[in-house]
Amino acid sequence: MVVFLLLVASLAAVQCVEAVESGQTCNVPPSMWCSSPAVAKSCQVEESCERYLRKVAHAPAPPVSLTLYYESLCGGCQKFINDQLWPTWSKLSPIMNLTLVPYGNAAEKKRFGKWVYECQHGKQECVGNLIETCTLYVLKNITAAFPFIHCIESRVEHSDNPKKAAEKCASMMQVDFSAIEKCAEGSQGNELEHEMALKTGSLNPPHTYVPWVTLNGVHTEKIQNEAMDDLLKLICDTYQGPKPDACPSSTATVCIRD
Repeated sequence: MVVFLLLVASLAAVQCVEAVESGQTCNVPPSMWCSSPAVAKSCQVEESCERYLRKVAHAPAPPVSLTLYYESLCGGCQKFINDQLWPTWSKLSPIMNLTLVPYGNAAEKKRFGKWVYECQHGKQECVGNLIETCTLYVLKNITAAFPFIHCIESRVEHSDNPKKAAEKCASMMQVDFSAIEKCAEGSQGNELEHEMALKTGSLNPPHTYVPWVTLNGVHTEKIQNEAMDDLLKLICDTYQGPKPDACPSSTATVCIRD
């Protein structure tokens, strides 16, 4: 559909140029006024188009949006967070828009006005999901929340006790765990985790495993495999702006003929 729309826009631009070159007056929609110098001149918007095109040319590239759908006690999720996501985000956070969704393969039912969660790896995983969901809410932004969540995931890998891991990380990182704990054990956390369930449930295509990655809102097996193998390269290759120093060189190698 996107390709079709681009073809239509290109055809419209060609038709507009042909109309202008044949001597017709400005008879093109405003969205096409800057499609070519000839159209801009005919429509008497040359200076405005020049300013607009200069602005577009110097506009910063948007960050790469990466969303991770995961669950707190999933070994594969912990490995991805610790081995791929954390090192990549530490180097490339200025060009990344990271979203974490701690829910994974859980299920929910509403009983007596409250959501009850059943998690793939048992009750402790539900505790971990709630703690990390509330961390995202209490600490407000990913720059503050992700280092804390990474600390939890790196420690819970060896203990399967997310609350103890979170308390230890909070002490080390001077994070107020009492606010996070209050959220996780109360109605607020219960509703926030339901929002994570809705986000996970709205995936298209639906997730069939975790960790599940979307890149700029898109999931394919190719994207997933590249993220699991070399996330830093995937982010660098996707980013449309000047590459940060942390990005690997793309210089091609050649074999000299004898």
